[in-house]
Amino acid sequence: MTTVRFTANIQRHVPCPPMEVEAATVREALEAYFRTNARARSYVLDDQGRLRKHMATFVNGTQTQHADHLSDTLPDGAIVDVIQSLSGG
Repeated sequence: MTTVRFTANIQRHVPCPPMEVEAATVREALEAYFRTNARARSYVLDDQGRLRKHMATFVNGTQTQHADHLSDTLPDGAIVDVIQSLSGG
């Protein structure tokens, strides 16, 4: 099982508690999560199914390498964190 978690700053806008899902890739984990929470999907992904510009995903604390396709593979017991990136200067 993979655990999908969202940071508190995302949860201020969209309720999205942690959830365990069956998945082999980051995309599969997010899609499994979003089947039960469509509002979170539209907040995290754009109309093309890609991560929005200011979103990032991490697997076990390491930022994913394939943000456009979300094809990073997941080891058993992975934790996928979805965060809202900050920008500015």
